[in-house]
Amino acid sequence: MTMAAKNLENSSDISPQTIKDSGLTIEEYDLLNAQLGRTPNPLELAITGAMWSEHCSYKSSKKWLKTLPTEAPHVIQGPGENAGVIDIGDGQAAIFKIESHNSPSFIEPFQGAATGVGGILRDVFTMGARPVANLNALRFGEPENKLTRHLLSGAVAGIGSYGNCVGVPTVGGEVNFHKAYNGNCLVNCMTVGIADTDKIFYAKAAGVGNPIVYVGSKTGRDGIGGATMSSEGFEDDADAKRPTVQVGDPFTEKLLIEACLELMAEDAIIAIQDMGAAGLTSSTVEMASKGEVGVEIDLDKIPAREENMQPHEFMLSESQERMLMVLKPGSENKARAIFEKWELDFSIIEMVTDTKNLTLTWRGETVADMPVDVIVDNAPEYDRDWVAPKPQTTIKAEDIPEPSDYADTLVKLMSCPDMASKRWIYEQYDSTVMADTFAGPGKAAAAIVRVHGTQKALAMTTDCTPRYCYADPFQGGAQAVAETYRNISATGAKPLAITNNLNFGNPERPEIMGQFVGCVGGMRNACEELEYPVISGNVSLYNETSGKGILPAPVIGGVGVMQDITKAMTLNFKAAEDTIVLIGETAGWMGSSLYLREIEGQEKGAPPPVDLATEKRHADFIRLSIEEELLTAAHDVSDGGLLCAVADMALAGNIGADLQIESNIPLHTFLFGEDQARFVVTTQNTDALLEAAAQAGVPATVIGKTNASGTLTVGTDLATDLAALRTAHEGWLPNYMEN
Repeated sequence: MTMAAKNLENSSDISPQTIKDSGLTIEEYDLLNAQLGRTPNPLELAITGAMWSEHCSYKSSKKWLKTLPTEAPHVIQGPGENAGVIDIGDGQAAIFKIESHNSPSFIEPFQGAATGVGGILRDVFTMGARPVANLNALRFGEPENKLTRHLLSGAVAGIGSYGNCVGVPTVGGEVNFHKAYNGNCLVNCMTVGIADTDKIFYAKAAGVGNPIVYVGSKTGRDGIGGATMSSEGFEDDADAKRPTVQVGDPFTEKLLIEACLELMAEDAIIAIQDMGAAGLTSSTVEMASKGEVGVEIDLDKIPAREENMQPHEFMLSESQERMLMVLKPGSENKARAIFEKWELDFSIIEMVTDTKNLTLTWRGETVADMPVDVIVDNAPEYDRDWVAPKPQTTIKAEDIPEPSDYADTLVKLMSCPDMASKRWIYEQYDSTVMADTFAGPGKAAAAIVRVHGTQKALAMTTDCTPRYCYADPFQGGAQAVAETYRNISATGAKPLAITNNLNFGNPERPEIMGQFVGCVGGMRNACEELEYPVISGNVSLYNETSGKGILPAPVIGGVGVMQDITKAMTLNFKAAEDTIVLIGETAGWMGSSLYLREIEGQEKGAPPPVDLATEKRHADFIRLSIEEELLTAAHDVSDGGLLCAVADMALAGNIGADLQIESNIPLHTFLFGEDQARFVVTTQNTDALLEAAAQAGVPATVIGKTNASGTLTVGTDLATDLAALRTAHEGWLPNYMEN
């Protein structure tokens, strides 16, 4: 028997606690034994535990993810790679993805959020794209919770620090607060990049004997067990898990971006993969699996940041700013010269093999030797029990009391935590670096970024309404997709594809799995009806503490393209005496509305239904109206209803509005109801707009005029000064953070 074989055969007995620590159940451990035909050694167990974790294997969600539409003529690469790719014309592609860094951000908010940004940047530039924009979707507990201020401050600082230092603009996002997130904040990070369609790189290893190269930063002990940690809920021991949080270095990331893009311009790379969750383990086995090859790694050749590192530490560390490549033979010296010029580590750590195994050597011995398909393809796939939530009662408009003071009600809504200005947050982000941002945070219904050197632009947004998803997962999932479609359309861009970040509680609880199944079903319907495919995504489960789960949050990141940025539409009122027009019908839907929660103190009722055919027809009309230059401003109607949308537009332009509402439903339900498929637009060509709407079969109602007086009025029922409204709207968050 060889020393290598002896080393594998003489594995110490695996205790139940060791199995639990690996993240596997006893049943999964028995399955692993059966597949290997032997007992794994502790290193092999740890590797499998990471790759079979929920975070890496999607074992509870895969069944349902397969039902999502992922193809379209403009889709170059759908789910399964580091990021998704769409064709945006002229030989160019947009590459994008969103991912969560929830658990690390709860434990250590600055580094957790910062490394979330770093990780998603690597997912995009590893495909050959130069990152051009970052977005995020953040959710925190109620403001009164003792952790909320700390988590918010740390996460925002981490996002700003990493993005600003690496030189990629942060152009959009959303921030919500709710008591359901007291024990689990959500930090979802999205990056969009641009590449040439003939220079896209994939993570498919090939060529027996080809060199496998490690580049970037050295490997340390930070982040060990991160993938496993992110696949389980918290108890009251979050502080004990701090060592599993990675530490980021955005300056090194910037060097890594430039070095990788420089090498990509050469004919040298066969495959490339970033080291994300599960670190070197996931990058090696995923590349091998996609290429149906084996890999041999000499752990002694891994650049180490600390002394006496052990094999499991090398394999499971999630140290940041690291990449793995398979190079074409003979290109090693060229590649080494580039990375050394950028002062980055470069090490040939062995080669591609024909064994279809992951083989690890250390100090001259084989310390692990496992079939790649066991680690990757044979991970268990569960069909979890699920139950649909009990349908919520439809709330009748006449059952919602009319406010005694409409102006005070508007101020309360516009200054509540969800609706209050997030200027305090986004002013910590550099939104204009690279000089291609046309509309950053708060300027348009979606962020708008020019495709450098062209007249084209990308519009991008992140959206989700968790209270809808909790009340009716199917409608909530559909609404999240539809809202991104509306937001992108309101800029004049054509929505092309989405990425998603599905944040839920413990899938082993049937009611939570029911939320997941319902939301995915709603997303599927919306994507199919809107011809708006899913090209990438991430699932984050077990977001709960001591058995208390979050509100379901299937965050949607949408991207669209416009051909002429000079026609891009922003949301701010432009001039006095423009006609204000409401596109869409209003029934005064109050179930699960912000009005009901913030004014009446009730969280109940069925959310507004989503009519996808209507959504598409109205959005198509808005885009056509922008193209034909009929509009001067456009904004979708969502949280807070019509009056809050008008207030947004007035504050953004510092121009008032006089509304005259004629309706057969109670005024407060017309103003604050959250009916879907609606837009508020302004025009200087009212007759042409109304005629076009009639021809398109789209409801269009004149509801008022903009004014130069700096007031917002609704007939004789409401009159408020914009300056006072601005003070309340922009004051809540900075006042909260100062106290």
